Amino acid sequence: MPLRDHFRYPLDDKHRWDSLHGGWPMKICESLFPQLSDGFVALPTVHLGGSVEIDIGAFEDVEQDRASHRDWQPNDNGDGGTATLTQTQPSLSVETDRPDADEYEVRIYDTKRQSKLVAAIEIVSPSNKDRPETRRAFVDKCAALLRQDVSVAIVDLVTPYTFNLYSDLLERLGTADPTVADPPSSIYAMSCRGYTPRKRWVFQAWHHPLILGRPLPTLPIWLREDVVVTLDLETTYEQTCRVFRIA
Repeated sequence: MPLRDHFRYPLDDKHRWDSLHGGWPMKICESLFPQLSDGFVALPTVHLGGSVEIDIGAFEDVEQDRASHRDWQPNDNGDGGTATLTQTQPSLSVETDRPDADEYEVRIYDTKRQSKLVAAIEIVSPSNKDRPETRRAFVDKCAALLRQDVSVAIVDLVTPYTFNLYSDLLERLGTADPTVADPPSSIYAMSCRGYTPRKRWVFQAWHHPLILGRPLPTLPIWLREDVVVTLDLETTYEQTCRVFRIA
């Protein structure tokens, strides 16, 4: 079955994109468990972040209270001890939600090694791509996982934003992938790993630009340097679509 555009008309009028994103991790886990040898477990994770909203009333209250605050300065009590600080006036004080992004992922752990994280499958959400700070946070997260010898897969179906997080990850790692076009595709699926077979760290990636109306690829997911399972994106995607009656 073809890949649909879950973020534009007519599909977005009938089905919320987050239904697919929320249900897909479980179908991925179901497909992985028969392949996992004893000691490995795959767990779905969904974290819904909050959008940034500033409370204007709180901001105005802070402005009115500024006159009552004194400057920040040491207050020597004369006994030779540590100086205390008087009340300080911040340059900005507002009530706001912590900037955050939605996360939809599957994590694979090796329970024989104290539940060590060995692989992460990231399904990109709009909030991972819509702001510079969340794009940086996503890339930082993937780079940190790779540095810890955790293999990473990224599945990006988010069509409204043209940014390519895999391309940003390559830039962070100081390398390039000849399969990434210029400009890169805004939707894609890839998996990668970093390992040290000898003395130098080796980065490997399997990248597939996605095309609406075409099937999704199968990706290798590395659990150890010599242990790999396959992620059948097409089958798990279609199973999830059927559950939510996404035609």
